[in-house]
Amino acid sequence: MSTGALIAVAVASAVIFVAVALAVWAIGRGARSGGPGLRRRFGPEYDTVVARHDGDDKAAEKELTERLRRHKDLRIAPLSAAAREQYVARWTGVQERFVDDPARAVADADALAGKLARERGFPADSWDELIDALSVHVPRTAHGLRGLHAVAARTRTRQVPTEELREALVRARDLFEELVRARPEDHRPRRHARRGGPVDGSRVTGGNVGART
Repeated sequence: MSTGALIAVAVASAVIFVAVALAVWAIGRGARSGGPGLRRRFGPEYDTVVARHDGDDKAAEKELTERLRRHKDLRIAPLSAAAREQYVARWTGVQERFVDDPARAVADADALAGKLARERGFPADSWDELIDALSVHVPRTAHGLRGLHAVAARTRTRQVPTEELREALVRARDLFEELVRARPEDHRPRRHARRGGPVDGSRVTGGNVGART
C-alpha cells in the first residue's frame, strides 16, 4: 500500500475514533444527568435552576433529578365544582382589591394560590417544597407562584412598586388557572352541577389586574 493510502486510512480511522468517543461521551452524560429530557420536562424552570447554580448544568440537573425522585409519584387530588367556583370567586376578589390595595391583594393571592395547591395534594411542609413539587407537575407555570411569594414577602418590610406587584399577580394567574381547571380525574363536576354548569377554568379570572387607576 502506498504512503498516501496509508495516510488516508490513518486519517479516516482517527475521524471515526473521535466520532465514536464523542457519541459515547454524549450518551454517558445524558444517562447521568437527564440532559435534554430534563430541559424538555421542566421548561423555563430548568433555566431558572441553572441560573441559581451560576450556570452549572450538572448541579442544576442533579437538583432537578432529585425533585423528580421526590415528587413524580404525587397524585393530584380532585377538586369539586363547588370548591372550584369558590376559588375562582376569591381570585376575582383579589384582582378587584388590587386597585385600592395592591400589596394586600398580592399577599392574599399568595395565600390563596398556596391553599389551592395544597388542597390539590401538593406538599405543605414548606413553600420551597411546595414549589419544587409544582415544578415537577406544572413546570410551565410554577415560577409564577415563586415570584408571587417572593414579592409578597418583600411587601412586609418595604414598599414595592405597583407595576412590579401587578406583574407578579399576572404571572401567578396562569398557575392559579392551571390548578383550578377541571381535569379528567376531577369527580364528575358536570353531572351534578347546578344550571349553567361548573366553572371549567377557561380564563377564569377575567379582566385586567389594575386596569383602573
